[in-house]
Amino acid sequence: MSGNASQVAMDFGCCTIPKNLDDQIELMQNLADIVMGTVQYNEEGVLMSINELCGVMTNKSKAYEEEMEAYNRLVKLAKIYHSTSEEPCLDISHEKTVKDMMDTSLPSGRRAERQWTYQTCTEFGFYQTCEDATCPFSGMMTLQAQTQFCPMLFGISQHSLPGRIAFTNTYYGENVKPHTPRVLYVNGGVDPWKELSVVQDRTEDGEKAQTIFIRDTAHCADMMSRKVTDRCSLKKAREEIEKHVVSWLKMAAAGED
Repeated sequence: MSGNASQVAMDFGCCTIPKNLDDQIELMQNLADIVMGTVQYNEEGVLMSINELCGVMTNKSKAYEEEMEAYNRLVKLAKIYHSTSEEPCLDISHEKTVKDMMDTSLPSGRRAERQWTYQTCTEFGFYQTCEDATCPFSGMMTLQAQTQFCPMLFGISQHSLPGRIAFTNTYYGENVKPHTPRVLYVNGGVDPWKELSVVQDRTEDGEKAQTIFIRDTAHCADMMSRKVTDRCSLKKAREEIEKHVVSWLKMAAAGED
């Protein structure tokens, strides 16, 4: 990006040259999202699995010799993903992103993203940044860049975020002391989000937490439609989930707490 933004725009099929910082961050986020989506969902309905993506980025066979440079491999990866899109080019306009996120009409293509962003501003945080020296993505993806949407879209001060997140953690007991009866914590072993969930059967207070851990599935696999290719562990987990819900419904019908 340093002094050669036009070449970068051409390589990644951008609609415009990312001349200002906001558009450059938008491009960096787009590229990181390719990996983030794969790592989060693995085999659950995304274009490539973790193994397939890592194959493109690390394969040392002769077929990949010309693309040994990491940058060229990333270009190849982006082209694979772009080939499945109906868009003629990669839109990296930050201004358009903000405009789309401010659209509150029902047909809005970004309605889920707007709602998730609101939750990050008011309850969760959960920002995915790259300000650490070990992070393999662009250092442009800072906490400041992520949280600027809060005042821009919702009038929520960035300074208020720590207090809002602290309240959520206190109210719900964080992931070590959850005060949540009739809640089942279902996590997949391949899902990075499990780090923010409850995975232990016992809380710090010694209370029993209701958890199901599916070792070889990714994010929200238990919520997906059933498939004949579902792993045995996933089928078993769904049966267990059903037993819990049936039990709670019976208790509610009987007027039990």
